[in-house]
Amino acid sequence: MRTTIFAALLLSTCATAPALAQSRPDMGKFLATGGVSQLEGAGGGGITPWALISGYGTRDSWGGNVHYTHVKTQDYSLGTYGVAVGIADKVEVSLARQDFKGSLAPLDQLQIKQDIVGLKLRVAGDAVYEQDRWLPQIAIGILYKKNKGVGGLGALGVTNVTQLGAKDDSGYDYYVAATKILFEQSLLLNGTLRATRSNQMGILGFGGDRNDSTRLMPEVSLAYLVNRKLALGAEYRRKPHNLTLDDEKAYYDAFIAWFPNKNLSVTAAYAHLGDITVLNKKKQKGWYLSLQAGF
Repeated sequence: MRTTIFAALLLSTCATAPALAQSRPDMGKFLATGGVSQLEGAGGGGITPWALISGYGTRDSWGGNVHYTHVKTQDYSLGTYGVAVGIADKVEVSLARQDFKGSLAPLDQLQIKQDIVGLKLRVAGDAVYEQDRWLPQIAIGILYKKNKGVGGLGALGVTNVTQLGAKDDSGYDYYVAATKILFEQSLLLNGTLRATRSNQMGILGFGGDRNDSTRLMPEVSLAYLVNRKLALGAEYRRKPHNLTLDDEKAYYDAFIAWFPNKNLSVTAAYAHLGDITVLNKKKQKGWYLSLQAGF
């Protein structure tokens, strides 16, 4: 499966890149139809990728963005920054770095970094222009994640997520996303099915003592377009529970996204991230803020 997805994405990129090499970004897509930057760097909502391709480039052009996202709960913070490029409104390539930190004892010195490389390919449909069809825009994607180790727990002899029970410090997520924009109802609907063995998106590694198999997890998003520049919505993301140390639960949020123009977007959300490790066993809830600049 991994080889097939990589091959399809690479062949599509190679086929479209020469024709676009001399072109400038045309920014021809409708405002907000590139989505915002998801916590793992892909274009979509805040916590789940959509089938939409990042940037405002049409099928004859390309586009891209940079982003920074900060999430703060009672005991932890997560900063994510990265870049995404969309080619011919068909292929998306993204790079992201996550920086996870503890803020209260006994994890006040905790710091974990993770790098993520993403590829996405639109394979069918058009979420915007095919308003007379029920077929949504469909994309397949892959995220390669590499955990960079554990800081701040040296006194416990812990420097790698495998010492917390994870089986690996790197892994892959695969997903299929379907997105439909209903202009008459001012709605965006998205469903994503992800094959994963990531613990807390990979921040606590991959697989564990409870389970080490790749499992399918559903994710859904709903957004209401108040006007062409403002959207309100909610998301849900089911999560695996692989580690005894970490009683992992589903993520969900309620968000507001503002698109003043095609070069800038601001997303704010109230997020519920469930329990994160038994050392600070409480429901982690807090604010999410993301800034995205691009073309």
